[in-house]
Amino acid sequence: VQLQASGGGLVQAGGSLRLSCAASGRSFSTYAMGWFRQAPGKEREFVAVISWSGGSTYYADSVKGRSTISRDNTKNTLYLQMNSLKPEDTAVYYCAARRSYYSGSYYYTGSYDYWGQGTEVTVSS
Repeated sequence: VQLQASGGGLVQAGGSLRLSCAASGRSFSTYAMGWFRQAPGKEREFVAVISWSGGSTYYADSVKGRSTISRDNTKNTLYLQMNSLKPEDTAVYYCAARRSYYSGSYYYTGSYDYWGQGTEVTVSS
């Protein structure tokens, strides 16, 4: 599956953004999907993950309560709605696909099989 993230941009602190990740291929609905982010000079970190059906989700503590991951399998698209953005949310955001929602740590980049290119989010104070 090929993934392409979009929707990043410059936003003021307290604002909102919705990221999208378009997937090619008919197998999108069979993959669990995740979002990661990488700030300058830092390692890539887990943000959120969603099961193939959308029925199960899990968030990093850093975004819990402020972000919502969702998917539309009819459109082969993954979303990340981010609210109450903070300057520390500034990063390049990546979407990724994994074959199993339950196997392997959500936090481990190696447990994801496919990655999209990133979309940059900048939150100004």
